[in-house]
Amino acid sequence: MTLGFATPFKSLVMGSSGAIGAAFVRALREDPQCERVVELNRTLDPSFELQDEQEIERALSKPELAGPFDLIVDATGALTLGSTGPEKSLQALSAAALNQSMWINCIGPALLLKGLVPRLSPERCIYAKLSARVGSITDNKLGGWYSYRASKAAFNQILHTAAIEHHRRNKKAVFVALQPGTVASPLSSPFVQPSKAMGAQASVDGLLKAIGPLESRSGAHFIDFNGQTIPW
Repeated sequence: MTLGFATPFKSLVMGSSGAIGAAFVRALREDPQCERVVELNRTLDPSFELQDEQEIERALSKPELAGPFDLIVDATGALTLGSTGPEKSLQALSAAALNQSMWINCIGPALLLKGLVPRLSPERCIYAKLSARVGSITDNKLGGWYSYRASKAAFNQILHTAAIEHHRRNKKAVFVALQPGTVASPLSSPFVQPSKAMGAQASVDGLLKAIGPLESRSGAHFIDFNGQTIPW
């Protein structure tokens, strides 16, 4: 893969226990240009929960996460929360589900973003966050999935805003929200047949290929695994 870094690079993958996060770790470890891959997930020490600000701060205090990193990938997030699936109607919306989805898909990742942006390389660097096409307000044609849509759209706005701010400090930094496609994983299994989903490694290979040519700008990119732009 070619990510545009001038020298062997260092990377960090958050949410590496999930199907897509683990695939990112494998791909980066196989890349001869990547000299180090640091991973962070709930099973490692220190573990962290996206709904606990103190745990996030404690996890980010780990010496291995001091940086600087050329590539940071946040593959955290959840669609089904416990036994509660995405809402099919407005009447199914609850404050508890909306609050939990916001924490896992927006507030927690926003706190990670806050803590990790200062650890990006001062040269060309990429901050990539796993998003979803349903986070696009423009692309919403079917409705439903209120909490998940709202939480993904909310974080997209935070990422875009952070990209604008950080661009004033580093004109070489790239921020990007990623749509991985329908990947065979525990997240997608209740909603799509495995035969109609792609493998996590194929998705990640496409995403890494897609982010390589991205140029820095005042704002974030929103693309899919084929490199196609998704409207906000």
